[in-house]
Amino acid sequence: QVQLVESGGGSVQPGGSLRLSCAASGLTSSRYCMAWFRQAPEKEREGVAAIYTGDGTTYYDDSVKGRFTIPQDNTNNMLYLQMNSLKHEDTAMYYCAAVPMEYGLNICPPAPSDYNYWGQGTQVTVSS
Repeated sequence: QVQLVESGGGSVQPGGSLRLSCAASGLTSSRYCMAWFRQAPEKEREGVAAIYTGDGTTYYDDSVKGRFTIPQDNTNNMLYLQMNSLKHEDTAMYYCAAVPMEYGLNICPPAPSDYNYWGQGTQVTVSS
């Protein structure tokens, strides 16, 4: 059973930085897409960044390109979301998600419905 536990959320001023962590357990292969999604009040859940663990290929939503990165630590089964130059519109609940990938498939799907496993979420608030 895959379990994902996020941490690292909090409140920060615009322009500040935060690093979210996702501790993964129960992963049975080296080929997963691991992703960060976020959901603001009264808005749909949206993808922020994803990484294919097989080769480290990363994907970013246009709204966070150049500001966020999604490093991973395969040795310790950790996923991170480094968020810099935070804006008010980054305020949301952030979720870690994972989906196993078949051999030969390495393009991470963008939709939340494509992911099997989810963490409980961690709140990020950007406010002055």
